[in-house]
Amino acid sequence: MKAGLPVKLVLRYPLVAGTVLALMAVAVLVMSSQPVIAQLAASGYALAVAAYLSIGMIRRLRSGHWGIDILAVTAIVSTVLVGEFIASMIIVLMMAGGTALEDYAAGRAKGELSALLARVPQTAHRERTGNAKNDTPANSTAPNGTASNGGAENGAHEDVAATDVLVGDILLVKPGEVVPLDGVLLSDAGTFDESSLTGESLPVERSAGDGIMSGSVNGEAAVRMRVTAVMEDSQYSRIVALVKEASESRAPMVRLADRYAIPFTAFAYALGAVAWIVSGSPARFAEVLVVATPCPLLIAAPVAFLGGMSQAAKSGIIVKYAGVLEQLGKVRTAAFDKTGTLTYGRPSLVAVVTADSMDQDELLRLAGSAEQYSSHVLAASVMEAATSRDLRFETASEALEHATHGVRAVFDGREVVVGKPSFVAEFAPGVVETELVSGQLAIYVGVGGVYVGALVMSDPLRAEARRTLAELSALGVTETVMLTGDALATAKHIAAEVGLTDVRAECLPPDKVEAVRSLPHRPVMMVGDGVNDAPVLAVADVGIAMGARGSTAAGESADVVIILDDLSKAAHAVRIGQRTVRVAMQSIWIGIVLSVGLMVAAAAGYVPAIAGALSQELVDLATILNALRALSPGRHTAPPKPQAEASTSAITRTVLR
Repeated sequence: MKAGLPVKLVLRYPLVAGTVLALMAVAVLVMSSQPVIAQLAASGYALAVAAYLSIGMIRRLRSGHWGIDILAVTAIVSTVLVGEFIASMIIVLMMAGGTALEDYAAGRAKGELSALLARVPQTAHRERTGNAKNDTPANSTAPNGTASNGGAENGAHEDVAATDVLVGDILLVKPGEVVPLDGVLLSDAGTFDESSLTGESLPVERSAGDGIMSGSVNGEAAVRMRVTAVMEDSQYSRIVALVKEASESRAPMVRLADRYAIPFTAFAYALGAVAWIVSGSPARFAEVLVVATPCPLLIAAPVAFLGGMSQAAKSGIIVKYAGVLEQLGKVRTAAFDKTGTLTYGRPSLVAVVTADSMDQDELLRLAGSAEQYSSHVLAASVMEAATSRDLRFETASEALEHATHGVRAVFDGREVVVGKPSFVAEFAPGVVETELVSGQLAIYVGVGGVYVGALVMSDPLRAEARRTLAELSALGVTETVMLTGDALATAKHIAAEVGLTDVRAECLPPDKVEAVRSLPHRPVMMVGDGVNDAPVLAVADVGIAMGARGSTAAGESADVVIILDDLSKAAHAVRIGQRTVRVAMQSIWIGIVLSVGLMVAAAAGYVPAIAGALSQELVDLATILNALRALSPGRHTAPPKPQAEASTSAITRTVLR
C-alpha cells in the first residue's frame, strides 16, 4: 500500500513528478559545475511545458474564451529568454502544483457529498417466503438471554442485492447497518441515526408502523421492516442521484476568473512594459509576469462553491447544480405555495356538517369515494378520515378531477361532487358556506344535484413559517408572495399571519407560472411541494421542493430539494448561497490584491524572479484556505422571534381546496 501510493501520485500528476525530477537534475548539474548544460536542460523543459500549455490555450481562444493562463505561458517564455531558468522551472512546478492543490481542496470540499455516495447500501437481508409470521421478532430475546437476529442465523433470511428487493418484501436490518430501502417498521420499536439524511445529530426512535428512510443507520437491536419503495425510488437513492448531479456541475462564478482575464492580463503586460522601459532591463518584465500567474483566480471559486454545496448537504438541503448557489445568494423575491408548504399539509377532520337528512358517515363515505380519483393533498386526508371510521369506498363508473377546484364522480348513476363551494354549486345549487375558526378549512359536498354538507378540517400554519419569513427579510428578500388555488379570504388571512407582502389567490397552475414570470424583483425563489407546483418550480429562477413528503414531480422540477419537513431550510439555503458567493468573491479578490501587490513590488525591482515564483505559492495557499471557509456555516444573527403562533383572529366563510 505504502509503495503503491507514490506510484499513484506520479501517475495522477505526471507533470508535477516530471518537474521535480527535472529540477533535481538541474540542481545536480549546477553543483557539478555544468551551468550551461543546466540552463539548456531547464530552458528546454520549460519551453516544452509552455508549448503544451499553449495548445489548450489556443483551443480556448478559438472557441471565444479568453483565459488568463496566457500569463503563465508568457512568464515561462520570458524567464527563459532573460536567462532566469531556475525561475522558469519554479513557475512550471507552481502551475502543476496548483492543480494538485485544487484537487486536494476540492476533495475536502466534497467530503459531505462523497460520504453520501460511499454509504449506498449494496445488499439486503431478505426474509424467505413463509417466514414472515413464524420468525422470532427481530428485537426479541432468545431463551438463553441472548438477543435474537430474527432468524438470520437459522437460514430464515437470504442476502440479496438491494436492487433485487421488491415492494412488500420483509427485510432484516442488523445492528449498525444502513437501512437499504424505504419501508415500514414491523418490530415493536427501533432507534435510527438519520444524521446523514437530515442533519439531526441525535438518534430518532420509531415504533411499529412508522416509516423508516433508506440511508439511516440502525441502532443496537436488529429490526424487521416491510419495503415500500424499490431501490431507485427510495429516499436515499434519490438523494444520491441528486448529489451526483450536483457534484458534477459547475457554477457560473467558477468562470469568474475569465471575467477578470482581459483587464488583469492587460495590467500585467502594461506594468511589465513600463518596468522594462524605466529600468532598461528586460528581466524586470519577466519578474512582473512571474508574480502575475493566475492560479489563485482559477482555484478560488470552484473550491468555494464545492464547499457551499457540501455545507448545504450537511444541513439536509440538496442543491442540484452549483450555479444555483449563486442565484440563491441574489434572491430578492420569495414565492410560496400554501398547502403543505406554509401549512403542514396534513389536515385532519374536525367535524362533518350536514345540510339535509344525510347521515354524517354516509356523507364522509361518498366524499372519500370521490376523493379516490383526486391527486390533491386534501384528498388523502378525506380518505384517511373515512378509513378510520371503517367506511368502505365505492367504485366510480365515471370520474374527473378539475385541478384546484374539486372532483366529480358517478356511483351507480348518482353524481358526487367534492371541492370548493363555487365548484360544487355548479352541480348542486344551494351551497351554504360554513363558518370556521382560525386554522380550519372546509370541503363542500354535493350528491345527486343536492348540496348535502361540508367536511370541516384543520390545517394549521407551520410553527416555523413566520420565523422563516422574518429570516428571509433579514437576508434582503424584499418581496414575499403566496401563490395558491385557495379562495382570497383564506389566502389573505394566512398572508397576514406570516407577514407576506403579496397574495395571488385562486390560481391554477398556469396562473402561478405567469405570476412568477411577472414578478419584477429578481431572482425569484419558489417554494412548493405538490404535483401542481412542478411547472412553477421549473420556471422560477430557483425552485425549491419540500422533498420530505412532496411529490416526485416537484422534486424533479426543482433546483433545490429540502429532504426535511422544515420550511426554515428555505431561508437557510439562501443564507448558504449568500455566504458561498461572498467567500468566492473574497477569495478571488485576495488573489488579485496579493498578485497586484507582488507585481508592483517586482516592477520596482524588489522581487527577483525566483522569489516571485516561490511567493506565488503562498498566494495560492492563502486563496485556497479562504475559499475553504465555505465549508463552515459562518456566523449569523437570528431575527427576533415573531409573536406566538396562536395569536390569530377568527376566519369566517373560509374555503380551501
